[in-house]
Amino acid sequence: MVGSLKAPSPPRWLLAELTYSCPLQCPYCSNPLDYAKFSNELNTDEWKRVLKQSREMGAVQLGFSGGEPLVREDLSELVNYSHELGYYTNLITSGYNMDEAKILELKEVGLDHIQISLQASSKELNDYIAGTESFEHKKLVAKLIKKHGYPMVLCVVLHRENVHQMKDILEMAIELGADFVELANTQYYGWAHHNRDQLMPTQGQLKEAEAIAKQYQVSQEGKMKIYYVIPDYFENRPKACMNGWGTTFLTIAPDGLALPCHFARQLPNFECPSIRDHSISEIWNESDAFNYFRGDKWMKEPCRSCPEKDKDFGGCHCQAFLLTGDATNADPVCDKSPQHHLISEAVERAAHAPKEQPLVFRNSKNSKRIG
Repeated sequence: MVGSLKAPSPPRWLLAELTYSCPLQCPYCSNPLDYAKFSNELNTDEWKRVLKQSREMGAVQLGFSGGEPLVREDLSELVNYSHELGYYTNLITSGYNMDEAKILELKEVGLDHIQISLQASSKELNDYIAGTESFEHKKLVAKLIKKHGYPMVLCVVLHRENVHQMKDILEMAIELGADFVELANTQYYGWAHHNRDQLMPTQGQLKEAEAIAKQYQVSQEGKMKIYYVIPDYFENRPKACMNGWGTTFLTIAPDGLALPCHFARQLPNFECPSIRDHSISEIWNESDAFNYFRGDKWMKEPCRSCPEKDKDFGGCHCQAFLLTGDATNADPVCDKSPQHHLISEAVERAAHAPKEQPLVFRNSKNSKRIG
């Protein structure tokens, strides 16, 4: 156990990844590239045990995610159980195959919040990126969410293929009556890392998109809250990943693996515990995986002597692994990192990537390229 001996604070945010199954094919999906081999999903009773134990530990915010959580037949039962436990529940969904009856059913069992995603502002591009014809249905579902009294939360993942639609995306959000819009530039993990050269926008595209986002933040103040998240690769300081490893967020994967972040199962020689073998309390307080990056004992230079180490906690360990091969290195996003050049080189390489090189779609399904 490398991390601090100080007793950890309890988890506050539980992300329940109910399944890796999904009808969409998004090439930036955060699920593992080998997601298909993790098919032994937790059953309803196992999920209820996770929910109960996490709530007893202190978790109050709960996200149902995937894959696509709507494919789980027990979703309403799990929402109802979570509501009875006292969670604030959030469904993170593509909205695909959702209808008014399901929205009403989920509302009746206590669901508090629905976040729906669209891939673009036009049908052609949305359906291309999703790999599934879904645009018109998603817009209809967004309006039904608003109709039935939920806060209308719209998420659009931005990348080279759609960032030029920023103005149209925001106009679409206004048309749909969105209360909150998350414009999340792609973060390069999972399938997004595999497709990084094809997805990464140029500095010029980002600058133009950010200017448009700021313009709408001003014009929509008091009407629609707009969040714009810049990709790490275009920053000079790392984000405090997950608010600090093992301090706030607990993710449970579909097969029951407990993760300090959704990508942690991909770290080599890093054994994350299963809820089938341990209680949530044992996992959170005692497991090597959750204690490993707590505190600063794991840190090497330049992190160890950095005055900002209590703000960014060394950045993202999974990103450090993906870029340097060692999760204990400083996040290369930081310009103090001796590996920062890897970020600059990746941005430069993406800017000159052949336009004809196809995206690799999740579910191994390629679609005809647009444009």
